[in-house]
Amino acid sequence: PRFPAMASDSGDGQATLKRCLGVLRDARNDSEQFAALLLVTKAVRAGEVDAKTRRQIFDAIGFTFPNRLLTSRQPPAGCPPHTFRALGLTLLACFCTDPELAGHSQILNKIPTFNDILLSPCDPDSTSMIDDVYQCLSAVLATARGPRELVTKGTVSALCQAYLTGGHSSDRALTLLVALLAIAEAKCWQRDTPQLLAVLSKLSSDFLKAEDMTKFELCEILPHFIPPSPPLTQDSQGSECLHRLYKGLADILGSKLSQSQRDPALKLAASLVQACGAEWIPVGSAGSRFLALLVNLACVEVRLTLEEPDPVEVEGKKEVVTACYVLMEMGIQECLREENPLLENVQKMQLMRIMEEAFGAVIFYLRQVKQEGLQDPFIFASVRVLGAWMAEETSSLKQEICELLPFLVHYARKLFKEGSPAVSLPQAELLSTEGSTLPQDALRFLLPGFCHLTAEDRPRDILISEGAPALLCEYFLHQWEVLTSEPMAPTSLTSTEMSLQTMCGIFLNLVVTAPDLVRRDKTFSSLMDMLLKSLPLLLPQEHRLVLAANVATLGLMMARILAGSAALQGTHSAKEFFGATIRFLSQAHTAQADPGNDSLAVTVSPTYVSAWDDIRELWFLGMQALASCIPLFPWLPHVTLQVHWLEGLSELLSRVAPASVDFELITAFQGVLVELARASEACRDVILSHHGMEWANFYGMAALEQCLAKQ
Repeated sequence: PRFPAMASDSGDGQATLKRCLGVLRDARNDSEQFAALLLVTKAVRAGEVDAKTRRQIFDAIGFTFPNRLLTSRQPPAGCPPHTFRALGLTLLACFCTDPELAGHSQILNKIPTFNDILLSPCDPDSTSMIDDVYQCLSAVLATARGPRELVTKGTVSALCQAYLTGGHSSDRALTLLVALLAIAEAKCWQRDTPQLLAVLSKLSSDFLKAEDMTKFELCEILPHFIPPSPPLTQDSQGSECLHRLYKGLADILGSKLSQSQRDPALKLAASLVQACGAEWIPVGSAGSRFLALLVNLACVEVRLTLEEPDPVEVEGKKEVVTACYVLMEMGIQECLREENPLLENVQKMQLMRIMEEAFGAVIFYLRQVKQEGLQDPFIFASVRVLGAWMAEETSSLKQEICELLPFLVHYARKLFKEGSPAVSLPQAELLSTEGSTLPQDALRFLLPGFCHLTAEDRPRDILISEGAPALLCEYFLHQWEVLTSEPMAPTSLTSTEMSLQTMCGIFLNLVVTAPDLVRRDKTFSSLMDMLLKSLPLLLPQEHRLVLAANVATLGLMMARILAGSAALQGTHSAKEFFGATIRFLSQAHTAQADPGNDSLAVTVSPTYVSAWDDIRELWFLGMQALASCIPLFPWLPHVTLQVHWLEGLSELLSRVAPASVDFELITAFQGVLVELARASEACRDVILSHHGMEWANFYGMAALEQCLAKQ
């Protein structure tokens, strides 16, 4: 016979395989090629093909022959209908073990075929086809283009259905889904939300019902299927999943557990917190007890791991401790929540004490960190969660935090300067960036805490001595560049915008408490230059009014100290800045009909109303600072005249009922008007020509009346 049976001895088998390859190359017709192919595929299935032979098979037949087999609809006499298809898949599975071939377009364009086979009814004779498909898909997933191709060609949906129907090797469908979600979570959910929710529904149902180790195995799998918030919180099926997960976790965490059982449960809880905060925990006594237990367990885990750190033990626990950090951060937020709180006041006080001890352990751990360990993502996660505590809790651990400040400034500077590309742990970044490792911005998470600390003498002195102001100035310039490259009208406050606002608060603290530093440190001159240029660009953007208020007020406060600097000597940028500042201050109030009577009343302008709670204090501080600047800059009254504020303010005060203007507002207006009238005859004339003496008398502005009365 031309095609002897494949010998059992591997050496003889290889020789026979090589003869078959020769036949494949030289075959005179399909039947000869088919017979040789049967022996080749038998060797492939028996695992007798090494990399060299695999390449020989490919060189002998290429993709053309497997393609023909996959599309052929007429099997050999006496063979099952899928015979040719099965042979073609076996060859492709063989080729896919070569990474170069797995990413070939001829394999990638078979993805729809692989999907169809997964979704076809599976009889006992076709199980090998399913196995080959899973092998091909696994190989494709490991290539550079593979994940994107799998998502766009519908493999996520096919894998979901394959898992849900529970056919042959459906566990491999789940494994592939986990791997695909790890690489392209957002794209998967964007394209196949209903199918993925169906899988989550089954997993959460199994999780709730399980009474054995399956429950803990599912704890490991479920975090991969927790989507971004909307599908969970805005969909009835998602809400049911959340409730089942809550019930299942409550069962687990309310029981006596070993560490290997508790850790996956904490990680699952953290992934739910990342997706939807505390929304998955029901309101009521059971929910509040569960939340308190969750945060308590997280704090205990952090203390056990970090208080007496064994380097080997800590290394193995970093992932679960990072998950605990997420739970602690939720604990801080819930302890501070006043509207519809989940926790009772007694629980809040207890949790704050427990968290204080846990954060003491975090500080202790960070003080042991060596220079060579700074690239560790776990250090970043630890600094981030400490930043969340420092942002809200200013009275506890003050001594320990002061002692850690030099490290925090050094660490933040190092990451900022180097753009550290450390890989994030799963919970290290709440908003992880899919498929990339961006520089980790530790400073962003420390800014709120620094804002509190710069208001106090000792921590402020430490921050100044460690060079924090220069670092913050540099960071401000960098964040401004980032902001100007962002879309003009984001739907919500961006982290960049928030960082800039917080830094304005820090600089305001320094301007008030350490004016000599502002005067002598050249970095503040650079900051002043940036403020002069940025406000005219910010002010027209209504959605950035809070940031504009911060920049305007900070600029005015700094201008009082840096009045002698070259940038403020009547330069174009200085005049543009003060013009923009006066527009910001002058447009905050308007006249509106008073519902109680026929007169008009002063009210906050419609464009300022939504932001007024955030900018009210800044507006009043800005008015005081502007009044202080007028005597320092001889050219400033002229800028005021150019924007016609005096005319507008005179008209406003003439039209409204004096009783509608509160004393604080009258004082703010009078402070600026008096300085303008003293500094400029032209300003005094405008006020007088617009009935200034009359309305000054109406509003009890004695200082202004006196100033206007002088010839």
